[in-house]
Amino acid sequence: MAAIEGRIPTGIEGRIPAAIEGRIPEDLKPRYYALCTIGGMLSAGTTHLATTPLDVVKVNMQVHPIKYHSISSCFTTLLREQGPSVLWKGWTGKFFGYGAQGGCRFGLYEYFKGVYSNVLVDQHRSLVFFLSSASAEVFANLALCPFEAVKVRVQAHPSFAKGMLDGFPKVYASEGARGFYRGLVPLLGRNIPFSMVMFSTFEHSVDFLYRNVVKRKKEECSKAQQLGVTCLAGYTAGSVGSFVSNPADNIVASLYNRKADSLMLAIRKIGLANLFTRSLPIRMLLVGPSITMQWFFYDTFKVLGGLPTSGEVAAGLGDGTG
Repeated sequence: MAAIEGRIPTGIEGRIPAAIEGRIPEDLKPRYYALCTIGGMLSAGTTHLATTPLDVVKVNMQVHPIKYHSISSCFTTLLREQGPSVLWKGWTGKFFGYGAQGGCRFGLYEYFKGVYSNVLVDQHRSLVFFLSSASAEVFANLALCPFEAVKVRVQAHPSFAKGMLDGFPKVYASEGARGFYRGLVPLLGRNIPFSMVMFSTFEHSVDFLYRNVVKRKKEECSKAQQLGVTCLAGYTAGSVGSFVSNPADNIVASLYNRKADSLMLAIRKIGLANLFTRSLPIRMLLVGPSITMQWFFYDTFKVLGGLPTSGEVAAGLGDGTG
């Protein structure tokens, strides 16, 4: 398993084989996956909470592209019309919704990576990364979708609701349970490719940095150095992933705010070029640092829990071990 090479707490050290083998002793699995899940929840929830103002700007630029034609105009107009508190609309949905998503995304990624590593022994590691992240992301988005449905409405329509507590009943009253999952398909279309690219890019970036920049085995580096590698790999992964998933992000915002009633109608109304370019700068500004901080907090939590930082380093570095 990728994340557990290196130093392990007393009594556990030496019982977990090399990460590339993808196996964890049965008696250690519950603790390991629990740490990964809790770390994912805390890291995703807190970082998404911190970036709420940027998310409010992004959503409003997507839903009202004519009114808000630039980041600066969106900021100033929102502040003038609704006051400073508008920048924190939907913060509870960000914290709890993306916390639930992060717990599933990181915890289940590690679980599925162990499963696929044992099944696809002779396959390229990228295939394992892709399948593991995609499988985990399905469950992550089922957890996120109801929160996202309410959050986007709260942020883009001042009169809809004040927050999650009154927003959830309003969505249910007007659309039923289906309203919470109106955007599930495009949400999966946004987040599954993002997650696949993000995790694979992160894993390969970690391997590249240790091999070509640090030029030392992970266990020979200090925890601060390991977390530095985590941040560099995390920013690269977040930036690449945000570009790949930007079209689906625009479609999600359009469907949730009733700008279109179907996937194809949303694509036609937005336009093919705008799918890739609309809100892309603000999204890269939002997602890159957010993913970096998620990985940093996630790996910090793991280090505090006695586990080494994330990312596989294949055999062949230094004296021949990874």
